[in-house]
Amino acid sequence: MVRPYALTKGRTRPGQPFDLIALVVTDIPDPAVLPVGPEAAAILRLCRGNALSVAEIAAELDLPLGVVRVLLGDLLDAEQIRVSRPVPPALLPHEHILQEVIHGLRAL
Repeated sequence: MVRPYALTKGRTRPGQPFDLIALVVTDIPDPAVLPVGPEAAAILRLCRGNALSVAEIAAELDLPLGVVRVLLGDLLDAEQIRVSRPVPPALLPHEHILQEVIHGLRAL
């Protein structure tokens, strides 16, 4: 068993914040050829051609969320993954607009 601080080289925060529902995907064909640790390679294998949320990655690998976020930050800095962040609530349409659309569709 390896301590979490050993996996992250003592770091507790990633370079960039990762939302729990942010989707992670990679196109790396074979993570074994990259100079990454076993946990980062496991993340790359999980996300190869299959977008997973940060929470799903942590659960699948049975690693603490903080460790996964630090590892994802390293992979993002190395341009080995792509991250799709969720739309901020301020940019979503207002509820009354959605209600008007629903009423308009029902009227058709």
